[in-house]
Amino acid sequence: MHLINVNEKPQWFLELNPEGKVPVIKVDDKWVPDSDVITGVLEEKHPSPRLAPPPEHSSVGSKIFPAFVKFLKSKDPNDGSEQALLDELKALDDHLKDHGPYINGENICAVDLSLAPKLYHLKVALGHYKNWTIPESLSHVHNYMKLLFSRESFEKTKPAPDHVVAGWAPKVNA
Repeated sequence: MHLINVNEKPQWFLELNPEGKVPVIKVDDKWVPDSDVITGVLEEKHPSPRLAPPPEHSSVGSKIFPAFVKFLKSKDPNDGSEQALLDELKALDDHLKDHGPYINGENICAVDLSLAPKLYHLKVALGHYKNWTIPESLSHVHNYMKLLFSRESFEKTKPAPDHVVAGWAPKVNA
Protein backbone atom coordinates (compact mmCIF):
# COMPACT_ATOMS: atom_id res chain seq x y z
CA MET A 1 0.00 0.00 0.00
CA HIS A 2 1.24 3.46 -0.93
CA LEU A 3 -0.49 6.56 0.37
CA ILE A 4 -0.64 9.26 -2.29
CA ASN A 5 -0.71 12.96 -1.57
CA VAL A 6 -3.50 13.87 -3.98
CA ASN A 7 -2.33 17.50 -4.03
CA GLU A 8 1.18 16.52 -5.17
CA LYS A 9 0.93 13.20 -6.99
CA PRO A 10 4.37 11.68 -7.62
CA GLN A 11 5.52 11.24 -11.21
CA TRP A 12 5.85 7.45 -10.86
CA PHE A 13 2.18 7.31 -9.82
CA LEU A 14 1.04 9.42 -12.78
CA GLU A 15 3.03 7.18 -15.13
CA LEU A 16 1.10 4.14 -13.86
CA ASN A 17 -2.19 5.99 -13.60
CA PRO A 18 -2.30 9.05 -15.92
CA GLU A 19 -5.70 10.22 -14.64
CA GLY A 20 -4.28 10.24 -11.10
CA LYS A 21 -7.39 8.69 -9.55
CA VAL A 22 -7.25 7.01 -6.15
CA PRO A 23 -7.56 4.32 -5.10
CA VAL A 24 -5.85 2.20 -7.72
CA ILE A 25 -5.06 -1.51 -7.68
CA LYS A 26 -2.97 -3.75 -9.92
CA VAL A 27 -4.95 -6.68 -11.30
CA ASP A 28 -3.28 -9.05 -13.80
CA ASP A 29 -0.58 -6.53 -14.79
CA LYS A 30 -3.19 -3.79 -15.34
CA TRP A 31 -3.69 -0.77 -13.08
CA VAL A 32 -7.37 -0.21 -12.31
CA PRO A 33 -8.48 3.11 -10.75
CA ASP A 34 -11.76 4.08 -9.03
CA SER A 35 -13.43 2.16 -6.20
CA ASP A 36 -16.52 1.19 -8.18
CA VAL A 37 -14.48 -0.03 -11.17
CA ILE A 38 -12.16 -1.96 -8.85
CA THR A 39 -15.18 -3.63 -7.24
CA GLY A 40 -16.50 -4.62 -10.67
CA VAL A 41 -13.18 -6.10 -11.74
CA LEU A 42 -12.85 -8.05 -8.49
CA GLU A 43 -16.45 -9.25 -8.85
CA GLU A 44 -15.63 -10.64 -12.31
CA LYS A 45 -12.48 -12.38 -11.07
CA HIS A 46 -14.09 -13.70 -7.89
CA PRO A 47 -17.85 -14.05 -8.47
CA SER A 48 -18.56 -15.76 -5.18
CA PRO A 49 -19.58 -14.41 -2.78
CA ARG A 50 -21.36 -11.83 -4.90
CA LEU A 51 -20.55 -8.24 -3.96
CA ALA A 52 -23.21 -6.47 -6.00
CA PRO A 53 -26.19 -5.53 -3.85
CA PRO A 54 -29.75 -5.84 -5.07
CA PRO A 55 -30.88 -2.62 -6.78
CA GLU A 56 -33.03 -1.55 -3.83
CA HIS A 57 -29.93 -1.44 -1.60
CA SER A 58 -27.42 0.02 -4.06
CA SER A 59 -27.85 3.65 -2.97
CA VAL A 60 -28.02 3.12 0.80
CA GLY A 61 -25.70 5.60 2.49
CA SER A 62 -24.84 7.36 -0.77
CA LYS A 63 -25.49 10.84 0.67
CA ILE A 64 -23.42 10.38 3.83
CA PHE A 65 -20.06 11.38 2.36
CA PRO A 66 -21.24 14.62 0.73
CA ALA A 67 -23.09 15.54 3.95
CA PHE A 68 -19.93 14.78 5.97
CA VAL A 69 -17.75 16.96 3.71
CA LYS A 70 -20.20 19.86 3.89
CA PHE A 71 -20.36 19.66 7.70
CA LEU A 72 -16.59 19.27 8.03
CA LYS A 73 -15.92 22.36 5.91
CA SER A 74 -18.70 24.42 7.49
CA LYS A 75 -17.77 27.45 9.56
CA ASP A 76 -21.42 28.26 10.37
CA PRO A 77 -22.94 26.15 13.18
CA ASN A 78 -26.43 27.20 12.07
CA ASP A 79 -26.22 26.27 8.37
CA GLY A 80 -27.97 22.90 8.82
CA SER A 81 -25.00 20.82 7.68
CA GLU A 82 -24.73 18.93 10.97
CA GLN A 83 -28.44 18.07 10.90
CA ALA A 84 -28.18 16.97 7.26
CA LEU A 85 -25.40 14.55 8.23
CA LEU A 86 -27.38 13.31 11.23
CA ASP A 87 -30.40 12.72 8.97
CA GLU A 88 -28.30 10.62 6.58
CA LEU A 89 -26.77 8.62 9.45
CA LYS A 90 -30.25 8.07 10.92
CA ALA A 91 -31.44 6.73 7.55
CA LEU A 92 -28.48 4.32 7.54
CA ASP A 93 -29.25 3.30 11.12
CA ASP A 94 -32.88 2.59 10.18
CA HIS A 95 -31.79 0.51 7.18
CA LEU A 96 -29.33 -1.50 9.27
CA LYS A 97 -31.96 -2.06 11.95
CA ASP A 98 -34.28 -3.61 9.35
CA HIS A 99 -31.74 -5.35 7.11
CA GLY A 100 -28.36 -5.59 8.94
CA PRO A 101 -25.81 -6.27 10.15
CA TYR A 102 -24.52 -5.29 6.67
CA ILE A 103 -26.37 -3.27 4.02
CA ASN A 104 -27.45 -6.47 2.31
CA GLY A 105 -28.05 -8.56 5.44
CA GLU A 106 -25.63 -11.20 6.62
CA ASN A 107 -23.19 -10.87 3.70
CA ILE A 108 -20.94 -7.92 3.00
CA CYS A 109 -21.50 -6.21 -0.34
CA ALA A 110 -19.95 -3.47 -2.49
CA VAL A 111 -21.95 -0.76 -0.71
CA ASP A 112 -20.35 -1.78 2.61
CA LEU A 113 -16.90 -1.77 1.04
CA SER A 114 -17.54 1.71 -0.31
CA LEU A 115 -18.93 3.06 2.97
CA ALA A 116 -16.18 1.67 5.23
CA PRO A 117 -13.43 4.16 4.31
CA LYS A 118 -15.93 7.03 4.13
CA LEU A 119 -17.20 6.31 7.63
CA TYR A 120 -13.61 5.98 8.85
CA HIS A 121 -12.72 9.41 7.42
CA LEU A 122 -15.92 10.81 8.96
CA LYS A 123 -15.05 9.39 12.38
CA VAL A 124 -11.42 10.52 12.35
CA ALA A 125 -11.79 13.93 10.68
CA LEU A 126 -14.89 15.09 12.56
CA GLY A 127 -13.43 13.83 15.82
CA HIS A 128 -10.28 15.83 15.22
CA TYR A 129 -11.59 19.03 13.64
CA LYS A 130 -14.97 19.39 15.36
CA ASN A 131 -14.66 17.15 18.44
CA TRP A 132 -17.77 15.46 17.04
CA THR A 133 -18.88 11.84 17.28
CA ILE A 134 -21.80 9.88 15.90
CA PRO A 135 -24.52 9.88 18.57
CA GLU A 136 -24.69 6.70 20.64
CA SER A 137 -28.42 6.51 19.85
CA LEU A 138 -27.43 5.38 16.34
CA SER A 139 -26.42 2.00 17.74
CA HIS A 140 -26.80 0.11 14.48
CA VAL A 141 -24.37 2.50 12.77
CA HIS A 142 -21.90 2.05 15.64
CA ASN A 143 -22.16 -1.74 15.43
CA TYR A 144 -21.82 -1.56 11.64
CA MET A 145 -18.67 0.53 11.89
CA LYS A 146 -17.16 -1.88 14.44
CA LEU A 147 -17.96 -4.77 12.12
CA LEU A 148 -16.44 -3.04 9.08
CA PHE A 149 -13.39 -1.63 10.86
CA SER A 150 -12.54 -5.02 12.42
CA ARG A 151 -12.31 -6.79 9.05
CA GLU A 152 -8.80 -7.94 8.23
CA SER A 153 -8.95 -6.29 4.80
CA PHE A 154 -9.85 -2.96 6.39
CA GLU A 155 -7.20 -3.24 9.09
CA LYS A 156 -4.55 -3.88 6.44
CA THR A 157 -5.54 -0.97 4.19
CA LYS A 158 -6.76 1.85 6.41
CA PRO A 159 -4.61 4.96 6.61
CA ALA A 160 -3.23 6.09 9.94
CA PRO A 161 -5.47 8.67 11.64
CA ASP A 162 -2.81 11.38 11.30
CA HIS A 163 -2.79 10.83 7.51
CA VAL A 164 -6.57 11.28 7.44
CA VAL A 165 -6.30 14.47 9.49
CA ALA A 166 -3.50 15.82 7.27
CA GLY A 167 -5.42 14.92 4.14
CA TRP A 168 -8.45 16.95 5.19
CA ALA A 169 -6.49 19.93 6.52
CA PRO A 170 -6.44 21.90 3.22
CA LYS A 171 -10.23 21.59 2.87
CA VAL A 172 -10.98 22.43 6.50
CA ASN A 173 -8.60 25.37 6.58
CA ALA A 174 -9.63 26.79 3.18
